[in-house]
Amino acid sequence: MKHNIESTHNPFAALGFADAEERALKVDLTVIVNRIIQQKRLRQADVSTILSIPQPRVSALQNYKLDHFSVERLLEFLTLLGQNVEIRISPAAASVRKGRPAAKVTFTARS
Repeated sequence: MKHNIESTHNPFAALGFADAEERALKVDLTVIVNRIIQQKRLRQADVSTILSIPQPRVSALQNYKLDHFSVERLLEFLTLLGQNVEIRISPAAASVRKGRPAAKVTFTARS
């Protein structure tokens, strides 16, 4: 079975955050990380070992307190959890070219 999850809107932009796109991307990546952790039924101690982060950071990750995590680090977590990460670059839509950046995260789970 194949499941696709796509992020399509950005509540951080609606709230006026200057780094709205980065915040939304971090949340999208964290949703995927947390879903994989749940699917694998990993305990926080296991996650701490796999991701090489202290248990309090695992708790922060699972509670979406993302100030200590960069997009790059979240992508690294995905690879450490056994995922292939693919970054796809394509021409932007006209609305994006006018100065509104956009990022899209798609997660495909196979079961």
